[in-house]
Amino acid sequence: MRLSRYFLPVLKENPSEAQIVSHRYMLRAGMIKQSAAGIYSWLPLGYKVLKNIEKIVHEEQIRAGHIPMLMPTLQSADLWRESGRYDDYGQEMLRISDRHGRDMLYGPTNEELITDIFRSHVGSYKDLPLTLYHIQWKFRDEIRPRFGVMRGREFLMKDGYNFDLTKEDALHAYNRHLVSYLRSYERMGLQAIPMRADGGPIGGDYTHEFLVLAETGESEVFYDSEITDLKFGNREIDYDSVEQCQAVLEEFTSRYARTDETHDEALFAQVPEERRRVARGIEVGQIFYFGTKYSEPMGATVVNEKQERVPVHMGSHGIGVSRLVGAIIEASHDDKGIIWPEGVTPFHVGIVNLKQGDAEADAACEALYKSFTALGLEPLYDDRSERAGAKFATMDLIGLPWRITVGPRGLKNGVVELTCRRTGESEELAPEMAVEKVAGIYAGL
Repeated sequence: MRLSRYFLPVLKENPSEAQIVSHRYMLRAGMIKQSAAGIYSWLPLGYKVLKNIEKIVHEEQIRAGHIPMLMPTLQSADLWRESGRYDDYGQEMLRISDRHGRDMLYGPTNEELITDIFRSHVGSYKDLPLTLYHIQWKFRDEIRPRFGVMRGREFLMKDGYNFDLTKEDALHAYNRHLVSYLRSYERMGLQAIPMRADGGPIGGDYTHEFLVLAETGESEVFYDSEITDLKFGNREIDYDSVEQCQAVLEEFTSRYARTDETHDEALFAQVPEERRRVARGIEVGQIFYFGTKYSEPMGATVVNEKQERVPVHMGSHGIGVSRLVGAIIEASHDDKGIIWPEGVTPFHVGIVNLKQGDAEADAACEALYKSFTALGLEPLYDDRSERAGAKFATMDLIGLPWRITVGPRGLKNGVVELTCRRTGESEELAPEMAVEKVAGIYAGL
């Protein structure tokens, strides 16, 4: 993409309404624009990051054997009355009526709707296990929406639902989701720590939240510092293996890590003092096992091997896709702007032409642009007639991981400058070598 043809409404000054880094940089980098309190339009740059995160989530869910679908944003209130949650959920749920006076709601989550789909089409244990998921916009009418996309009212979320014959099978689904989430977050350049959490209005005895450590986090968290040394890495896991998935669960949850809602001071005191940590965390996902909480009242049953009709065991599993955009920025930035991890960056590399209109510089930039495009990478070419300082400031603000600077002086020596946004380190390379190095970095992801 050529910047002269792109829609990138960057701001030079910090918006007064932005209280945290991610909100400030998302507004300044032209990623979002507020439409109403807690509701945002996603402008082209922000939308690209959002779609990259969504793509990772889809790939890891499918890798785990989960099946994508799509449910509507509006739901019938009758389903929620069946489960008993319609009156219990509280004012966060936006309740509306259609022109015929039917009670509807803008879905904050989808347990009732997916249970209705299941009971309409599945009746035998032979069709289990089954996990369905979708990525869809949700609405929760927060009393004080703030911090941009971190605590908005409208948000994009992946929510998945498993249906299993027994509790043991459902707990394997729980473990399978934990593994897939660890993989997802690491691909996004994040360390998201699974912490024992509270079930809240969704319910369930087994639940873990995934939290990214950040000073601006809404939750106070207590953990054993050893957990921050754990990495999932590129290990291969057989998602059908109960033993392998259980081993990962134990590895990542055996050390103390809890939110303030479930914190146990006595248990925390058993952690060696030098490893006890108290910090803030941003919730970016949660997994639940809640047994027959929904299947029993809603009649979601199957016939088992003994020809008995039994309620299925269920769980739900969410990832905050839009919230992750803010969380990544909170975890990866400096005083110049965003620093995108390679896995989610909106463009793979920025090309800065120091002397637009110079025949040699223009030709070199065009050649770089075509080389990256031919390799399936997306460059952002700053071909504007702006001074060099303004071009560098824009690139630093929007946070592309790699930048190639092209100028007449370097070209006389047959080189361009390749700069890493995270470290600030630069090196001079022949243009083709710069392309090769950047391409190699992305090939390894």
